Amino acid sequence: MADFPDASARYDADRNYAWNYAHPPHPVAIDEPAVPGDWTFCGLKAASPLGMPAGPLLNGDWILYYASLGFDVLTYKTVRSGFRECYPLPNLVPVQTGPLHGGELELPVAANMPGSWAVSFGMPSQNPDVWQADIERTRRDLSADKLLNVSVVGTVQPDWSIDDLANDYAQCAKWAVDSGADTVEVNYSCPNVSTCDGQLYQQPADARLVTQAVRDAIGSTPLIVKVGHVTEEAEATALLDALQPATAIAMTNSVAATIRAADGTLLFDGQKRGICGAATFEASLAQTKLFDRLIRERGSGPKLIGVGGASTAEHVRAYLDAGAECVNIATAAMVDPTVALKIRAELAE
Repeated sequence: MADFPDASARYDADRNYAWNYAHPPHPVAIDEPAVPGDWTFCGLKAASPLGMPAGPLLNGDWILYYASLGFDVLTYKTVRSGFRECYPLPNLVPVQTGPLHGGELELPVAANMPGSWAVSFGMPSQNPDVWQADIERTRRDLSADKLLNVSVVGTVQPDWSIDDLANDYAQCAKWAVDSGADTVEVNYSCPNVSTCDGQLYQQPADARLVTQAVRDAIGSTPLIVKVGHVTEEAEATALLDALQPATAIAMTNSVAATIRAADGTLLFDGQKRGICGAATFEASLAQTKLFDRLIRERGSGPKLIGVGGASTAEHVRAYLDAGAECVNIATAAMVDPTVALKIRAELAE
């Protein structure tokens, strides 16, 4: 296998979100191994099936860094219609666990990073004028053969109806497109927040209304819906019915559990946090297979984006074989920023 640069710059879990936002790494100069095949993302030509979800890509500089390290579809971290602070530290807590399937109640903290961690950011966001300008600059500086996906979320207010929330999602999506986004992702799943925007994928009627409002706002721009863990066929069927205006579905955000520290106390006030990384691979792959089967039985439906636990070429192939058009990698790339280059080299062989 080819030698790759020592890309040691990565998200510093010991520092807060604001520090990491303000201290992005610089792009790395290296020739990316070409990935044989014809690849697409939501109907747009792509150089490979390797993407990165919103989590690690705090701003345009982070996107340019990971783009230089072999990722071809890059998702700008979820933005809102107003400023939102990040949750306080800790934001990333390694956990000790085997494969998760959704029935687990709590997990113990791990002494190091064994491959999975609990994520607690709360979907922070800069003000719209800041992120819009940054997206414009990012699309301008990003290579033409790389795709920029922008994740958006509505910010529910105490007196809002679902129509108000839908309009807020739609406004953010329109701003993202106007700023240069190639595609837009609406985030319907975040177990780290208690408001309805974090569990919208579990409410098909509301999800349908919001999705249609966003589609009306952005026209023909490809629209991705990010969903959480789904295991039941009836739930998956209802979700597919609700998400008909979407171009693709990204799954799975995470598998939620509570976290117990070594001293016996529950972290995060005992509230669940999304577990990301190796522990979610089996569950996410099974969910991709479930949705792929239902779509094939219908004869048509949205594209699928595999998310969860991928870290090797074998994992990428498994998601592609399961029906995914693209595979998003986050946790493995935060631990080893060169993981996409290594996967590209294996796929090229």
